[in-house]
Amino acid sequence: MAILKIARMGHPVLQGVADVVEDPTAPEIRNLVEHMVETMNDANGIGLAATQVYVPKRVVIFEVPEERDAEAVGTPLTVLINPTIEPLAEDLAMGWEGCLSVPGLRGLVPRYTKIRYSGWGLSGERIDRIAEGMHARVVQHECDHLVGALYPARMTDLSKLVFETEWKYWVAPEEESDDLID
Repeated sequence: MAILKIARMGHPVLQGVADVVEDPTAPEIRNLVEHMVETMNDANGIGLAATQVYVPKRVVIFEVPEERDAEAVGTPLTVLINPTIEPLAEDLAMGWEGCLSVPGLRGLVPRYTKIRYSGWGLSGERIDRIAEGMHARVVQHECDHLVGALYPARMTDLSKLVFETEWKYWVAPEEESDDLID
């Protein structure tokens, strides 16, 4: 396995629309996902999109640890190929996000509170889930990468885009975490 280089904000691969994966069970997709998991774990992320590792394909991975989920449920490692998202509520919640492609910054981002997402797994199985809270936030964040959007583009108040070193002034100590969404 290999730890892949992560594209940073400004690179064209992060600005385009990712290509559909024709065969989710293809060996090269499995290999890509294995490298993505290792890369995400090495970087202390909780999500990663293929575009972030310079592969313009519609593939995302994510895992929400129990301690990062307000409901203390957590989400196991999920591979989602050719994902779609449907908001199930009009409600938006503000939440702090970080991104491996936007190192050193965090921003307050509005996201739908409840979504349905679907796609395919590595074995070709259909995935169709309803997500709320941090789970929903992570899925929306990762899927944004597939359409060329980074979280600062979703922010409604850029005064809430802060350096991680100054983030402590914006959150309560129990909310701080080194984990980034991706």
